[in-house]
Amino acid sequence: MKEKQTIVVVGGGFAGLEFVKRLGNSSKYELILVDCNNYNFFPPLIYQVSTGFMEPSAISYPFRKILRDKKSVRFRLGAMIKVVPSENKIILNNGVIKYDILVMATGAETNFFGNKNIEERSLPMKTISDALSLRNVILTRLDRATRLSDKEERKKLLTFVVAGAGPTGVELSGILAEMRSFILRKDYPELSKEDLGDIYVIDGQDAVLAPMSKQSQNYTHAELSKLNVKIRLNTLVKDFKNETVYLSDGGEIPTKNLIWAAGVSAKTFEGFSEDSYGKGKRLKTNAFNLVSGYSTIYALGDSALVSGDEHYPEGHPQLAQPALQQAKNLAYNLSLDSSDWKPFSYKDKGSLAIIGRNKAVMDSPKQKYFLKGFSAWFIWIFVHIMGLVNFKNKLRTLYNWIGYYIYKDQSFRMIIKPNERKQ
Repeated sequence: MKEKQTIVVVGGGFAGLEFVKRLGNSSKYELILVDCNNYNFFPPLIYQVSTGFMEPSAISYPFRKILRDKKSVRFRLGAMIKVVPSENKIILNNGVIKYDILVMATGAETNFFGNKNIEERSLPMKTISDALSLRNVILTRLDRATRLSDKEERKKLLTFVVAGAGPTGVELSGILAEMRSFILRKDYPELSKEDLGDIYVIDGQDAVLAPMSKQSQNYTHAELSKLNVKIRLNTLVKDFKNETVYLSDGGEIPTKNLIWAAGVSAKTFEGFSEDSYGKGKRLKTNAFNLVSGYSTIYALGDSALVSGDEHYPEGHPQLAQPALQQAKNLAYNLSLDSSDWKPFSYKDKGSLAIIGRNKAVMDSPKQKYFLKGFSAWFIWIFVHIMGLVNFKNKLRTLYNWIGYYIYKDQSFRMIIKPNERKQ
């Protein structure tokens, strides 16, 4: 009997988990999924955790439970440090793993564009840990504001600047605006309407939701403005120091809260040649997701800059759908003889963004039609519930959203700061 080959998959996000699930009962391969967390989570809903509208467990689920029925898969908790292609091994922070095939699906991380002040002082929102930290900061500062008599200091605590007007920035600013309208005056009677600070969205491009259609951009801009969100376009966040956000147009915003949703870059690792990396630090691959310069290393999702797709010469969007489709295609190819492999071709299923209650936008593939308002909001709800990893999470999230829709409120605004213990 032929010995199974070992595939090591680094990263259990959309691409990595989809790939592992599709080959999880293979008679041809043994798979090892490596991740620095012991759970998968759903990044599109991170902003709802960060504002106390959802609990972390509603959008996350442990890998070992997900993979129970996958007989050819093992999970390894660890962070990748280095790859050694000449020896077919990766080095983790807690050991070494040998591979026959390596699949890099490590996703993206927050890009601060080299600004150390912003990196040290702003509030990122990329991981569950970031979301919980942001929730704690928001709630702590709201509570602190109730004890201050100095109006300027109070306004700094209650003013939020969101850098980036993509889907994350729009969704976050919208939910903060709804918090301000429906919740803060009830939870914090010590604060008057005049005490509540401003919410800003800052972006260097000339429109919110720049990748979407003009109709989506115009509708979103108008709805955010109705929620009293202040939008500053063609403007970059230049620095953040002395409790002030400095803008490229010379403007200054006094605040303690800069939430960074302005960009991402792929994660990099020692051991890959410099020539392997392309735009956004993504690993350059051919149309079969094989990394340039290597014969046994593949890259998927946000980690991959795939060539060969004439419709996306600059690489595919760093979104869930390209990651899932690449994972499906590579898993399918690896189950066949190499002569039967199919190159990856991305099928755009459209774009969605939510602004607030009953407010969302949807562009169809190639923007043939456009939806807004309740219909787009309802589709957004359905798509995101179906994207969650298991039925329990889907049911819990639906229950939470029904509660918020009826009462315009949620009950997850707890400040929880666990004590770290040595393991």
